Amino acid sequence: MHNKMTGLLGLLLLGTTWSALAAPPGSGKDQQRALDAALSAIVDDAAHPLASLSVLAIRHGKVSYQQQFGYRHIGATPAEHLPVTPDTLFRIASVSKMMTTLGLMRLVEQGKLSLDQDVGIYLGFSLRNPHFPQQPLTLRSLLSHTSSLRDAGGYSWGPERSLRDVFTAGGDTIWDANAAPGSYFTYCNLNWGVIGTVMEKVTGERFDLLMRRLLLDPLDVRGGYHPAAFTTDEVENTATLYRKRTLETEQWRPAGPWIAQADDFYQRPPAGIGRYVIGSNATVFSPTGGLRISAAGLGKIMQMLLDGGRYQNQQLLQPARIALMFGRQWQLAPDARNGDSERGLYRAWGLGNQQFDAVAGQGNSLVEGASFSAVGHLGDAYGLVSAFVLDFKHRNGMVMLVGGTGSDPERYPGTYSAMGRSEERILTTLYRGAIDKHE
Repeated sequence: MHNKMTGLLGLLLLGTTWSALAAPPGSGKDQQRALDAALSAIVDDAAHPLASLSVLAIRHGKVSYQQQFGYRHIGATPAEHLPVTPDTLFRIASVSKMMTTLGLMRLVEQGKLSLDQDVGIYLGFSLRNPHFPQQPLTLRSLLSHTSSLRDAGGYSWGPERSLRDVFTAGGDTIWDANAAPGSYFTYCNLNWGVIGTVMEKVTGERFDLLMRRLLLDPLDVRGGYHPAAFTTDEVENTATLYRKRTLETEQWRPAGPWIAQADDFYQRPPAGIGRYVIGSNATVFSPTGGLRISAAGLGKIMQMLLDGGRYQNQQLLQPARIALMFGRQWQLAPDARNGDSERGLYRAWGLGNQQFDAVAGQGNSLVEGASFSAVGHLGDAYGLVSAFVLDFKHRNGMVMLVGGTGSDPERYPGTYSAMGRSEERILTTLYRGAIDKHE
């Protein structure tokens, strides 16, 4: 690398503000090259390598930067590696919850669902915490992680099982014995399996096809929740997720080979689901984590939200419904007795979205040394680390998709938040280089 560029890169990674690095006015290409180099250095960090990275930034309502690094598929030799492209689809983990919620809010807007109805009415069977049988579960409590459901009993089953059977079998591992619905926050994946099944019941449509109709197709976004239904091009451009961790002993080896964890469609094509009864068990499609989508696709969704629910000539959601979705539903009490914040990461929640306050030392800060208060969602599964965060007030936002981590996240923790250090470095670098560069 050129010595001048190396110097700029070193300053950026040490935390210098982007204004100190910016090239003279009119040299946008130099700024982009410096940002490219800074992000590439994070991906190629020998001690903490990343398999791939796709990012997008929106500044004042318009895309200000997007770039890809690394490989969507790592072959036996470098010649067989396949690079990430702007169209590469990633399994975005829990950011999927927020996308599912956008589909749900369209059904609420259409009058097909109520946030405060007993969800058992929609499901066709009673769904009550046996420790608090008089208190119904509602979509509002599911979306805000205050339902009293718990993941210890599992949150995903094959098409041969129905949620009715799962809940009939019951067991204390499914429920919180001490907190009634609506009273206590605990992050719970199972909530979204119930939500997806409710969506199927009221529409009569299979969840993955329903989400295409409600969200992806109107925005002309590729991907979806069921890779077996993808086109050949989409399958070939889906990122395999990796870790540098052995499958048998689960030992991390940053200098060792990348090991496929999920979506290795070059070895095994996407599996179908066989016979499926609509409205029985939407966990088959993983409304909680199974959306495959590109950073550019997420960028379209972000711009739609920043534009008041409008895309081209379509009004997907009314501004009032967006305000409802992103309104604060739960907040950690000063004594922290109303929820499990997981080291300060979860301090406030809307309907299917996390609320990030730019307060140093709280655990849910997104950008080091910057006042970037935002809403959105994070994701972490199978080596994938993701973020979809937006600031409605200033019409800014960031998308981050990491396709594989090479070192133990527990040994590389964040320095100013409850995120991992790699995520901190990426978001801070992206914010300074693509959003805060002129401010």
